[in-house]
Amino acid sequence: MKKLQLAGIARAMFASRRTWVFGAAMAVAGAVHAAPVEIQVWHTLPDANKAEFEKLAKQYNKEQDQVKVTLRAFASQAQLQQEATAAVKAKKAPNLVQLNDNHSPEVVAEHKAILPMYDLLAKYPVKDLNWFVPATSSFVRDGKGRLLAFPWMAEVPVMFYNTAAYKKAGLDPNKPARTWTALQGELLKLRDVADLDCPYASSDQVTVHLENLAPVNNQQYTSNNNGLDAVTKKSAAPAMQFDTLYMRHISLMVSWKRSLLFMAHTADNSADKLFAKGECAVLTGSSGSFGQFLNTKSLAFGVAPLPYYDQVTQNGGQPFVSGSALWALEGRPKDEEKATAQFLAWLSKPVIAAEWHQRTGYLPLTEAAFRASDVSFYKSIPGAQAVVASMSNRPVANSRGFRMANYDRIEPVFNQQLNDALEGKTPPVAALNNAASQARSIATQR
Repeated sequence: MKKLQLAGIARAMFASRRTWVFGAAMAVAGAVHAAPVEIQVWHTLPDANKAEFEKLAKQYNKEQDQVKVTLRAFASQAQLQQEATAAVKAKKAPNLVQLNDNHSPEVVAEHKAILPMYDLLAKYPVKDLNWFVPATSSFVRDGKGRLLAFPWMAEVPVMFYNTAAYKKAGLDPNKPARTWTALQGELLKLRDVADLDCPYASSDQVTVHLENLAPVNNQQYTSNNNGLDAVTKKSAAPAMQFDTLYMRHISLMVSWKRSLLFMAHTADNSADKLFAKGECAVLTGSSGSFGQFLNTKSLAFGVAPLPYYDQVTQNGGQPFVSGSALWALEGRPKDEEKATAQFLAWLSKPVIAAEWHQRTGYLPLTEAAFRASDVSFYKSIPGAQAVVASMSNRPVANSRGFRMANYDRIEPVFNQQLNDALEGKTPPVAALNNAASQARSIATQR
C-alpha cells in the first residue's frame, strides 16, 4: 500500500514537473515571438517620395521583428491635421506626424500633444548624430537651438533646367544662368531658338518669388532680424520689408508673363508636371521635387541655385531651409516611444539617409549621409552636388530662417496678391503694398 502511495506521489510530481517545464517553454517561446511594438507614422509626401518612404518602412520591418512601422498617407496637411486632432482627443494618436514648416515651430512645440524631439532623443539617444543642416539654422529649432522635430523632409528652393533644351538652344547645360538678368537671355533663346512654348515655370511661387528673394540677395525678409529677435527677446512683431528689390523682381516677372517667357506659376507643385513632361525648360521650385524628375526616364536635367540680382549683391546668398519634418506626439506608451526612437535611429544610418536624400531631393539628414552619397549619382545630375554642399555651410544672419505669427494664414494672402500682379489685375507695387498691409494685420491677431 505504501509503495502504491509513493508511486502515485512520484507520478504526480513527474506530471507537475512536466507541466511546469511545458509552461516555462511556452513562456520562453512567447517571449521570443512576442508581437512587435507597432508605431504609426502619418505623412503627406508626394507620390514619388511616398513610394520611397514605403520602401524604407518595408525594409525596416523586414530587417527586425521588434518594431512594426505602419505608414498612413494623407492628401493634404489640412486633412492630416484634422485627423490627428481627432486621434489625440480619442487618445489614439499616431507616433509621428509630418508637419509643414509654419515658421513658428516654438508655438507648435508648446502644444500639449507634442513631444519635442530633443526630449525624445534625450531619453533614447542616437549615436553619432551630426546633423547636415547647421544648428544655427532656425528650421525646426527653438530660440535655444534645440531640435523640435526630425528634419527628414528638409528642402530648399532651387532652379531645375532641361539639359536637352539648353543644348537645342545653343546654351551650355553645365553653366546655367546665375542672375535673373542672365536667365532672361537664356529664356529668350529657349523660346526663339529651341522654339519652346514654355521657357519658364514656377512652383511654390511664394517660397521662390517672395520668401527667398531676400536671403538669396543677402537681405532680410522681415524686420527684427527676420523675426528671430521676437523669439528670444521682447521685441515688436516683425513686419514685411518689400522694398525696391521686390518691386524690381515682381515687375520683371510681369514683363516675362507678357513676353510669353513665364508661362505657369502655382502655389503648390503643380507646375512640376510641366517640367517633368518636357513642356517647360526651366522650373523654380522645391528640391523635394527631385524624386519625381529622377523617375521620369525621358528627362535629362540639371540643378542650380536660385538666381540673384547682381545690381543688389555680388554673390548669391543661401536660401532658407524649410519643408517639413516628423513631429513626435506625446501620451504614447513608453515601449512605443522607445520604438519610435529606434525607427528614427535606423533612418539616421548613413546608407539609409543617403539613399533617401538621393531618391527624393530632400537635404541629407546628417553629415555622414552626405559623405555616403554616391559620387556617380551627383555626376549624372549637373550642379546637384554643389547646391547640396553649399547648404552645409553655417548660414549668415539673413539665411537662418524667419519667424512670423500666423504665417499659415499670411501665405495664402501673399499667393493671391502675387497672382493678381502676375495676371495684370494689380500693379506690382500695389500688390506688394496690399500683401504687406494684410500680413501686418494677420500677424498681430490671436
